[in-house]
Amino acid sequence: MAGVALSRWTMSYFASALVALLLAECLMAAGYGYPAATLAAPETLVLVHIIAIGWLSLLMCGALFQFVPVLVARPLYSNSLPLAALGCLILGLLALILGFLKMAGQSEFDLSYFPIATALLSAGFALVLWNLGHTIWFARPLALPARFVVVGLISVAATVLLGVTFALTLGGATDNRRLFDIASLGLPIHIIAGLGGWLTFTAIGVSYRLLAMFMLAPDLDGPTSRGALYFGAGALAVAIVGGVGAILAGGDLTVVLCAAGLLGCLAIALYGRDVVFLYRARKRRKIELNSQMAALALVSLAMAIALILLLLGTGQFDQYVPAVLFLISFGWLSGLGLSKLYKIVAFLTWLECYGPIIGKTQTPRVQDLVVEDRAIKWFALYFLAVWAATAALLFDAHIAFRGAAAAMLVATTGIIVQLVMSRRLVDVKAALRLPDGVRRPRLLFSRA
Repeated sequence: MAGVALSRWTMSYFASALVALLLAECLMAAGYGYPAATLAAPETLVLVHIIAIGWLSLLMCGALFQFVPVLVARPLYSNSLPLAALGCLILGLLALILGFLKMAGQSEFDLSYFPIATALLSAGFALVLWNLGHTIWFARPLALPARFVVVGLISVAATVLLGVTFALTLGGATDNRRLFDIASLGLPIHIIAGLGGWLTFTAIGVSYRLLAMFMLAPDLDGPTSRGALYFGAGALAVAIVGGVGAILAGGDLTVVLCAAGLLGCLAIALYGRDVVFLYRARKRRKIELNSQMAALALVSLAMAIALILLLLGTGQFDQYVPAVLFLISFGWLSGLGLSKLYKIVAFLTWLECYGPIIGKTQTPRVQDLVVEDRAIKWFALYFLAVWAATAALLFDAHIAFRGAAAAMLVATTGIIVQLVMSRRLVDVKAALRLPDGVRRPRLLFSRA
């Protein structure tokens, strides 16, 4: 991280994302959306997009604005565009939610929300892509983690384009037959592009760098790492390009998705092998809490893959798709996000406060900003609750699911309290907390 400036608005993205996560967990605990409603119900669509855009996408954008410059050893193209992008994404998500509520007959205003949401979300993601893409383009040739991010950014562009297609058809803004065909059959492609490409593939790329950096393990760029990149990128290309092509040509989408799934499983297997190597090759013998919990997120990913294979083998996959998606979204992606946030917030806060005076006076360590023994119970509760909620979906136990979602809400609140305490330097010894030249950091943005 030496020589890389702090992203001013990353903390704002993290805070907005965490608010969305809390909101989603409140809705699930209250019985709003699936499984109390059908998968196609507007209430379920509200919940899904709060999770996918409000929580996971804002979290990923905030992380990329900080860590893409680290991956490519080049400053972020613009430090002002992230704020404009954040505003567009939040307003676009609100308009999208209002559009779904109008579909459910729960909105009193007769406005065309979907075109507004389409414009705002497209503008927000376009600003993200322009900023990150410009930064990456002039940093070629790229290291392996950055190449994963490039594939992830292409995937989010595809996800947005498919989402625009859905919004235009739902809002009655087009009568194009081809767009209607994509909207009616393209939901699996939209999910794969978003969860698989944008979120999972990007998370894999960033995790290669973060796991190596935080555990003092070697950076990887060997045959297995490149294999994970190539097989994963191939899977996404087959699913997205081949899937849309199959829909337009009237072909068999199932065959295309099965081929993409096989390539994706190979990519995940190679990534898993690399992760095991990183843990074994680390120089930091004591594994910190963030890496311990990242391991549980990876276990959740393995559980999701095993569940998919089991359900496909028994011919029950279609029936239990929601349980699989829930485990991927909350066990793998959210689990990894929360575990890394615990380290990232402390690390960036330490850089902001004590980086400029290192070597000039005594300063605390990054680990002095957190108390792992206090935080571990919240992470343990979170993962246990996610696994319990997944089991409840598999066994169609609605009340048990709501109880597990309530436990997730409690655990997430506990984790957020730890993040705020870290950001406010609560656990740093008074003698080291604010030496001359150090000011307590702001919660929502970085001064650097």
